[in-house]
Parts: sequence; C-alpha cells; structure tokens
Amino acid sequence: MPRVKRGNKRRLKRKKILARAKGYFLSRSKLYRAAKEQVEHSLAYAYRDRKVRKREFRGLWIVRIGAAARLHELSYNKFVHGLKVAGVTLDRKVLADMAVHDPMSFGELAKVARGALAS
Repeated sequence: MPRVKRGNKRRLKRKKILARAKGYFLSRSKLYRAAKEQVEHSLAYAYRDRKVRKREFRGLWIVRIGAAARLHELSYNKFVHGLKVAGVTLDRKVLADMAVHDPMSFGELAKVARGALAS
C-alpha cells in the first residue's frame, strides 16, 4: 500500500470535532477521543429529538384544546369529533393557538361542534 502523508487534513478534522464539542464538560471538550465520542452521541440525540419534539408539541396542543373545550362543557374527544362531523378542517396546532389567543372564536367552534354532534 502506498504511504499517505495526511498533511493538514488530520489537524483540520480534529479541530472540526473539537469545535463542535465546545462547551462540553471536562475532557469531552478538550481531548479528541472523548470529544469525538460525545459529538457522535450528540448528533444522534439531536436527530432523535427532532422527531420527539413533534410528538411533544402535539401532546401540548391536545392538552390546551382539551382544557379550552372543557370550559365549553365538551370533552376533547367530543369536540374534535364534532368538528370532523361539521367538516371543519383545522389542525390541532391552529386550534390550540385559537384556544390560547382567541377564546371567542374557539367558543364559536365549540358551538359548531356541539351542533354537529346534536344532529
């Protein structure tokens, strides 16, 4: 096999890893081997948690919608089902935002849902 002289590639590669590890605790930010391992784990966690964040927000929206629906004497389940029957196609993100920032129009939606359930 031919000999490979790496030149400055080795130093640049290590600097890149250590730059990503800046702010980590003790040797994880100073020593290349520990930093490399932690950066790999951190990237895996970041990838995983981008998916988890979507899950957590959906749960938060459901809690907010449920709390606002209970103020109008509906359960979350009945509220969402009533909207579906009525043909209202707002997603949970928008409904939760309305529940927090515009309670009057959320009340109107609750009336629509209740009317659809009654018929």
